[in-house]
Amino acid sequence: MDQQKERIKSGCQKILDGINSMSLVNLDDQQVHSLVMMREIARGVVDGRDRKVNKSDVITALRYSIDKMVCASRDIIQILSRISFEGLDDQRTHLVMRMKDIAHGILDKQPRVAITRPELLAEQVGFVDEGVSDSPLVESAKVSNGDALIDGAQSMTIEDEMLDVEHVLRFENGIDGVQESLLPCFQQFVMWPPDDCISLEWVQDMMIVLEQASQKMLPSEFCHVVPTILVDKLVDAACSILCKEPNCVDINCREDSRVIIVGDIHGQFHDLMLLFKHAGVPSENQIYVFNGNYVDSGAWGIEVFLVLLAWKVLMPSRVYLLRGNHESRYCTTRYGFKEEVWAKYGDQGEDVYNKFLECFKELPLASVIANCAYTTHGGLFRSIDVEPSHKTKRNKTHRVDLGSLAELSKIKRSFVDCPYEGPDILLSDVLWSKPSNKDGLRDKTGQKLGLWWGPDCTEAFLKQHNLKLIIRSHEGPDARAGRDDDFGDMLSGYGIDHDGESGKLYTLFSAPDYPQFGKTGYSNKGAYAVLKSPGFASPSFHSFKAAERPMVDPYVDFDANNMESSKLDSSQSASTSALSTPQRFYRDEMMPEFDFGALGIYNAPCWSVELPDSSGGTQVVPVPRAPLVEGLPLPPSIQEPHKAAYEYLFELVGSLKHMIVTRETENMALVSALRSRARKRKGRG
Repeated sequence: MDQQKERIKSGCQKILDGINSMSLVNLDDQQVHSLVMMREIARGVVDGRDRKVNKSDVITALRYSIDKMVCASRDIIQILSRISFEGLDDQRTHLVMRMKDIAHGILDKQPRVAITRPELLAEQVGFVDEGVSDSPLVESAKVSNGDALIDGAQSMTIEDEMLDVEHVLRFENGIDGVQESLLPCFQQFVMWPPDDCISLEWVQDMMIVLEQASQKMLPSEFCHVVPTILVDKLVDAACSILCKEPNCVDINCREDSRVIIVGDIHGQFHDLMLLFKHAGVPSENQIYVFNGNYVDSGAWGIEVFLVLLAWKVLMPSRVYLLRGNHESRYCTTRYGFKEEVWAKYGDQGEDVYNKFLECFKELPLASVIANCAYTTHGGLFRSIDVEPSHKTKRNKTHRVDLGSLAELSKIKRSFVDCPYEGPDILLSDVLWSKPSNKDGLRDKTGQKLGLWWGPDCTEAFLKQHNLKLIIRSHEGPDARAGRDDDFGDMLSGYGIDHDGESGKLYTLFSAPDYPQFGKTGYSNKGAYAVLKSPGFASPSFHSFKAAERPMVDPYVDFDANNMESSKLDSSQSASTSALSTPQRFYRDEMMPEFDFGALGIYNAPCWSVELPDSSGGTQVVPVPRAPLVEGLPLPPSIQEPHKAAYEYLFELVGSLKHMIVTRETENMALVSALRSRARKRKGRG
């Protein structure tokens, strides 16, 4: 019997130690409650207590944790207030200020920012390196010992420096109606490694943080999760590698290597994460080749591109990033990426956007895998060595012949937009060309970029370079829907376009449920291709459905005319006049009552809010009118339509304030009633 008790006690001690070592940052209220309850039960067994653990024990434990966190915040503020910024670089200064914000946010009852492990932040700033690892700053920041399960990253509302836990937690005994009136801010951010060396753990943590941030935060808060200093350093590190790669990279493979080829992603970050889960992340024997179009049309182009750059820096010989036609100023201005950068970085948006444009210019254009497969974004290209022939003085034409990889290697790729003419027009060809059923190589009509090439050109190119297949991208279900030939509809994410004696031509598209925004959508799957030994000549294609993604607003109007229906000239590429008016796609029941379109505003708030329901989904709740609105009536000097817009916004803000106060009062009344009921039950007991 004694041995059995000791085994039970030993097991409870392991449970106690395991829970004490956990962070509660990513747990919801119910999970926090369950973990603390489990810990207190295990503590009771270890300490030899006989009485039953109840809700009061959990509340006491949490209150003690928060009290300790408040004391730690005071210590942090006192120490940081004595620190001189002299000698600190920009990154360390930024980190010190964020530590101070964390502590002030707790004491001010308005948590603004937080990180998962505050002690790491102290190390990054340099306190530990300077021999103060035992200082109150580091010790108080940890707040993670056996008596304080909640660490500094757990943002909660504090009243009189003490958490009213019953108001925050939803307990199992019927208090599910008690909800937080305000959601806490996102609690993590990505920090550049102090030694400038990216590790596998760093890249994986970055993906996790970005995926969680996309679910929990507004675009305007993104700059706090990924500061501009990290963007600069990551882009610079990637560019230092990309600029040394040739236009067409030669990828050598071992017998045990597996090469995964990915098509257009278009800012669909959650689908990229799903693809990594399906296929596995890059590794020593798993090489990735991305065919471009990382941004535009989706809401998370920054996340997609930064994650891929991080993998490139970590494994430069296992990850290859090719350029797509959307990696240009012209496309990103029309199709949303520029607006995305501005939405996420505000006043710093222009600098960040230009940083990305500089990186786009460094991306290679094509790859040859294991001397077998040619991959690129658009396709084949013309020869630049052919002399023009003149029919008449007024009607000058150029003979278009098929180009070679040797010619591709000579062109200058560092154009932010594709040239229309000159020796570097191959850049336009390789990014914009499309296959055709008709033999020959010909310009697109109407001065469109790129070429049409037929099955004979595919056969000639493969034969000339002793290759077995071409895998290109550039066309999704929307592009194929408008064609009148026999090519596939791309609903499975891939299709075979040419099948000749020397090999095959495939089109690959990796953005399922495309496009993310727009009236016409396709329930298509995405796909990736796998090449492996022997020969790397027989690709296998793997289709996947779209991952769940948060509801977000588009950055531009994707119902605009198709890009290739308009002429691209130098004036358009240098101007934003062709930018479509941004438009927000509201749910039917959430349209604003006032037409803000006359003011050029397409994302105005409405008299309905989307709130979580009890089933885990969401419901649209109308905002009730407030009996009194502060700030009205407006001065008569304000002219229409601005006067009507101001009145609308004043009324809506007043009503939202009234709604919050009313709900808060109801919640407090419910908590009070439940407390009273609990005291009565205790008295009867």
